Amino acid sequence: MGLMELMTRIDIPLSEWKIPVGARVLLVGSCFADEIGEKMVRGGFDAKVNPFGTLYNPASIAASLLRSISEREVSQSPKGEGAQHVGQEIFCDEDGVWHSWMHHSRFSSSDVATLVERINDTTHQVAGFLRKADVMIVTFGTAIIYRFKETGMLVANCHKQQDSLFVRERLSAYDIVDQWQMLLQLLESVNPQLKVIFTVSPIRHKRDGYHVNQISKGILLQGVEEIVNDKLSNGTCNYFPSYEIMMDELRDYRFYADDMIHPSAQAVEYIWQRFQDTFFDNKTKDAVAKATKDWARQQHRPIICTK
Repeated sequence: MGLMELMTRIDIPLSEWKIPVGARVLLVGSCFADEIGEKMVRGGFDAKVNPFGTLYNPASIAASLLRSISEREVSQSPKGEGAQHVGQEIFCDEDGVWHSWMHHSRFSSSDVATLVERINDTTHQVAGFLRKADVMIVTFGTAIIYRFKETGMLVANCHKQQDSLFVRERLSAYDIVDQWQMLLQLLESVNPQLKVIFTVSPIRHKRDGYHVNQISKGILLQGVEEIVNDKLSNGTCNYFPSYEIMMDELRDYRFYADDMIHPSAQAVEYIWQRFQDTFFDNKTKDAVAKATKDWARQQHRPIICTK
C-alpha cells in the first residue's frame, strides 16, 4: 500500500525557455512581486523590483509601463502661483506634501521639483532597462480600480485621501486583455527578446470583501489565460500559478502570516522553489543557491566586544 497523498499538488508544465544566470529581470505589480523580487536579487539576478512602487491592478501596471516605453515626462512646475496640482497627476495634500496618483508614497516630497525629478528619472531608467531586459514578471493583485472623480483619471495610489474623491470600478477580463495585448505588442517592438511571466497574487484583498475578492481573482485569471494563449504562437508569455499553489497546495493557515492574509515566509519560499523548478535549469539553480548563501553571509555582522 502506497503512502497517503496529503496535499493537492498543482501540476506546472516546465517552461520551454529558461531564465539564465544573472538575467536582467523587471518585476512589477502587487506586493507579492516584491517578495519574489527580493529572492531574485539575493539570487544574483540583475533585478529591478517595482520601480514605480507597488501596483495592484492590471490597468495601473500597464499605464506605468506605457509611460516608460514612451518616456513621457511630467511637467516641471505647478501651473500658477499657489497651485495645488501639476497637470492631472500630481497634487499637494493638506500637510504640504506633493504626491503622484500613479506612484508609491516613496516618491512623495515636500518639494514638487524633487517629486517630479524622481518620477522622470524612474521613467527613463525603466525605459532603458526594458530595452535590454530578458524577462518581465507581472503580478496582478486585483481587478478593482479607482478613478479620481474630478478628472476621471486612473489612480494607482490614493495616498489615504478621502474615499469620496474616487469612483470605484471593476475591470472585466476583456478590459485586461485589450489593454495588455496592445502593451505587449509595444514591448515586442522595443525588445523582441523579452519574455513575460504573468502570475496572480495569492494575497486576498479583504478591503473589498472576500466575495468580491474571489470575483476579482477570477477575472484576473481569465484575463491572463486569454493573454497567454494569444501569445503562445511565438512563445513570449507564460503563466505561473502562484495563486493556485497558495489556495490548494498551501491551504493550511500555518502557511499564512499573523494577519492570516499574506503568505508566511515559509510559503513564499515554497512558491519560490516551485518557480525555480519551472523556469531554471540546474546550472541556474546552483548559481542562485550559491549567490543566496553569499548574500546571507554578507548580511551577517559579527558582534565585536570592545570591553
